[in-house]
Amino acid sequence: MTSKEHSGGGSQLEELNGFTNPGLPEHKPRLADSDPRAEKVAERQVAAWFILSMIGTIWFIVAYFLFTPGESMQSIRLHNMFVGLGAAVAMFSIGFGAVLWAKNLMSDHEGIDERHDIGGSEEDQAIALEILHQAKEESGIARRPLIRNTLIAALAIAPLPAVLVFRDLGPLPGDKLFNTLWEKGTRLIRDPGGIPSVDSERPIKADEVTIGSAYHVLPSGIGDHEASDHPINEKAKAAVLLMRIDPKELKEDPDRKDWSHDGIVAYSKICTHVGCPVALYEHQTHHLLCPCHQSTFDVTEHCKVIFGPAKRPLPQLPITVDSEGYLVAQSDFPEPVGPTFWEINHP
Repeated sequence: MTSKEHSGGGSQLEELNGFTNPGLPEHKPRLADSDPRAEKVAERQVAAWFILSMIGTIWFIVAYFLFTPGESMQSIRLHNMFVGLGAAVAMFSIGFGAVLWAKNLMSDHEGIDERHDIGGSEEDQAIALEILHQAKEESGIARRPLIRNTLIAALAIAPLPAVLVFRDLGPLPGDKLFNTLWEKGTRLIRDPGGIPSVDSERPIKADEVTIGSAYHVLPSGIGDHEASDHPINEKAKAAVLLMRIDPKELKEDPDRKDWSHDGIVAYSKICTHVGCPVALYEHQTHHLLCPCHQSTFDVTEHCKVIFGPAKRPLPQLPITVDSEGYLVAQSDFPEPVGPTFWEINHP
């Protein structure tokens, strides 16, 4: 069926509903279709956007190494801002250049193609090849080497930022997650937020922890001059949630009864699913909730998983009190913190 026949059939159908098919609008040629100079300008504009995309990719790589994030939040923000700017420019410029190419240089004639039966005959294959050849001619990619070459170059280097990002994933942590900053006798301090300092440390006494309360805590000494060399991931790895519930509600294993103190328990803050921070405590139900994927842990039963995708309980930090009544760790975590999918093999 031709476009005219299709249009007539459509008119008959629409006239039944009281409407007349206006048909396709009259084609209006663009300036680039009739003026070779305008066509050349449009071609250079498209190429300029592709070149800008390459500059954005190169800037991403330069910023990745130039603005290495340190321990301060300011350095991390600068790193993220500059590499993000490079990635945004690289991706946006390719897209914008392609849009300009389509609007100003590719064929803009409207047409109607009827749906045909799917088949693999030689005739259909010949038609498909003809369509591809027609697309090549209409896009002008064969006779516009400047656009073609800059597009190929921009697309060729576009994956480089992804290579750098995936490179940062690094090797599996191995036995590193078996060791945190906790050790025997380390006092529990309230997490001051940001990078701790000696002046910001606030040790916690057992009698300060009331039933129903929850604290985000870190090991003492993390802010002194020796611990200041610890990277931020060491601080995150040692993060703990401290809670107190009625000792009668605890269902402790016999070999873990001395890991708590008068209903005060401490568990790793890192979800065992994908490592999100578990930070929501429901004191009435004694449930800990991970906000990322809703894994839920029961504090009364050693933080066993009662809902969600996590496959193992949160690691428990054994605690006690020292001679001054401050809460201290009995040891490091007896099991690795973090997600199970890391497949940690302890030597």
